[in-house]
Amino acid sequence: MSQHSYKIEQLKYDLKKSILLIPAIALMIGFFIIPIFMTVYYSFTNLALTGSNAKNFQFIGLLNYKTMFTDPRMWASVFHTLIFLVGSLIGQSLIGFFVAYFMQKKDQTFRSIVGPCILAGWVMPEIVVALCCFAFFDTSGTMNAILQTMNIPGVKWLYAHPMLTVILANIWHGTAFSMLNYQSALGNVSSSITEAARVDGATRVQTLFRVTIPCIKDTIATNTMLNTLSTLGVFGLIWAMTGGGPGNATTTLPIYMYFQGLKNFQLGQGTAIGMVLLLVGAIFSVIYTKTLGNED
Repeated sequence: MSQHSYKIEQLKYDLKKSILLIPAIALMIGFFIIPIFMTVYYSFTNLALTGSNAKNFQFIGLLNYKTMFTDPRMWASVFHTLIFLVGSLIGQSLIGFFVAYFMQKKDQTFRSIVGPCILAGWVMPEIVVALCCFAFFDTSGTMNAILQTMNIPGVKWLYAHPMLTVILANIWHGTAFSMLNYQSALGNVSSSITEAARVDGATRVQTLFRVTIPCIKDTIATNTMLNTLSTLGVFGLIWAMTGGGPGNATTTLPIYMYFQGLKNFQLGQGTAIGMVLLLVGAIFSVIYTKTLGNED
């Protein structure tokens, strides 16, 4: 076969591959790219769910963003979102890691009991988790019943410590994801490395922090990034437990977006808040990606 004929055949082959990609590209454009551009556009309009602006909405520039950034509830929502995010990440990552670490050398019976107990919170729908945790932290719930057996007065958890309760609920819901990630990563750490460290005189704690954790640093960063993105979008759990209250004590950005976009029927403002939420997630993703790149 001549060089010219080979190039023609290669071109036909590449063309066939490109044709096969057309349905996937069309789906990505229709269900991903176009909705993103529409969301960005709607955030600069006065689009509403009802009234004349529902059909004849207009481009209003940065007015939605100006209104949003001058609203004290917006900054309170950002603050609550960061508290909820940091508390959830610390709890999910630490508990997930140490459960995976201590389960490493346990027998199958122990793992078959503990594993499903932790996975139960993850496989449950968010609303079911919220109802379970609401019943647990209710004034007459399980938590206060435990405290009363120790002669400790009950606490109105959902009113006195609302942010703590939703953070604990989210930790229970998402810890299993971190546990599975760390189980896989720890299983890939060569036992010869840890054994060599122990032979050289390193304690178990030193081996953990100086050998094991550095070996799985990529998994830690990836797991943190995925948990960050999922936690930023938590809505049903908080809404079912506290409704964003009492007052605005647990109003995070998704709750604030729901109030502005759906409860107040101002879709333009709601999409503007959604863009801020997207920006926060993008910032954290860049930070984690840069951290991985620098460590490599």
